[in-house]
Amino acid sequence: MRLLFVADARSPISRGWMRYFSGRGDEIFIASTFESDAADFPVKRMEFTPVAFSAIKKRSSAPSSASSRTLSLRTKIRQWIGPLTVPAAAFKLRRFIAEVKPDLVHAMRIPYEGMLTASALLGLTSHPPFLVSTWGNDFTLHAPSTPLMKRYTRNVLRSADGLHADAERDARLAGEWGLGADKPVLVAPGNGGVRAGVFYPPEELVKSPVVVNPRGVRPYVRNDSFFKAIPLVLAKRPDAKFICTGMRGEAQAMGWVKEFGIEASVELLPAFPHEKMGDVFRGAQIVASPSAHDGTPNTLIEAMACGCFPVAGDLESIREWITHGRNGLLFDANDPQAIADAILLGLEREDLRSEAAGLNVKMISARADYGTCMERAREWYDAVVSRFPLYSRLCPP
Repeated sequence: MRLLFVADARSPISRGWMRYFSGRGDEIFIASTFESDAADFPVKRMEFTPVAFSAIKKRSSAPSSASSRTLSLRTKIRQWIGPLTVPAAAFKLRRFIAEVKPDLVHAMRIPYEGMLTASALLGLTSHPPFLVSTWGNDFTLHAPSTPLMKRYTRNVLRSADGLHADAERDARLAGEWGLGADKPVLVAPGNGGVRAGVFYPPEELVKSPVVVNPRGVRPYVRNDSFFKAIPLVLAKRPDAKFICTGMRGEAQAMGWVKEFGIEASVELLPAFPHEKMGDVFRGAQIVASPSAHDGTPNTLIEAMACGCFPVAGDLESIREWITHGRNGLLFDANDPQAIADAILLGLEREDLRSEAAGLNVKMISARADYGTCMERAREWYDAVVSRFPLYSRLCPP
């Protein structure tokens, strides 16, 4: 098939998905909403299609690489003004679709890739089937944030011919936002699943009291609460160590470390290549995910596959993976004491960590294996495309 992905081509999540279909021999075309280096897999053509001020980002910048001091403000600006940039960007994407003649268009999240794609397709007399992925906070954080975000989100769901959600919660919410009940829905991790060759448990459970926070800097992750919880943990477990990936050089994180006097116990690390994160997780007892909005965090389930004991914000989507007190612990991400209590209990209860590790490795293998999930994604593509005549054959050369 000729597949057009409307995505942030810098994203490891998007790349992992596209790489799979490229490896199957499908022809891959990319409309990237951010400037990106060339992919490490065969791509027929990639076009830069900026929307919602994405042209401001440097080519070398990683997704979610903004300082936490500016990220919240930037998010609000994009929520209020970003939709106004969609019509102009849609003109460029519409022309790209007409030139490429794909058999299927897959927009990899609702803001702003889905909004851009839905608007572009409106201007075509006939068009290929349109699939959209919803990532973690598309419905809970972005969709209700402004009147325009509400309107554009509804337009996307009413236009989509199928949905990929990373949580059952979002599959349900999609119907409330306008997705037709007859549209095929795939529920699978956003990055396609966990790669067993990278994310696997150590031969022996970790003995050192190491806590890893792999969430980096994101507007919906309560890192302020997490750092406030660290001295509360150290008061009872002064031997505990905290590793925070994607935070090296981040001014606010460094400020918290200094403010709370926890320099000796915290290491702020850079963002690691995806294939290196397995080693990070296998060196930790606890993985902490202090998010206030989320779907299925890829780093959380990857850490669980590596035997890390998960402590995470108590959200509906997270409860799809963690049963409190059985295979992990849940907390109020706004409450530093609750976060500290969960970490302390996880550190103290070796029996709980050991039992959870076995349960989680089996669960991730059964529900989130990359090969299995991507095969389901292929079947989902085929199910959607089978409802339409191939667009590439309908269009004149």
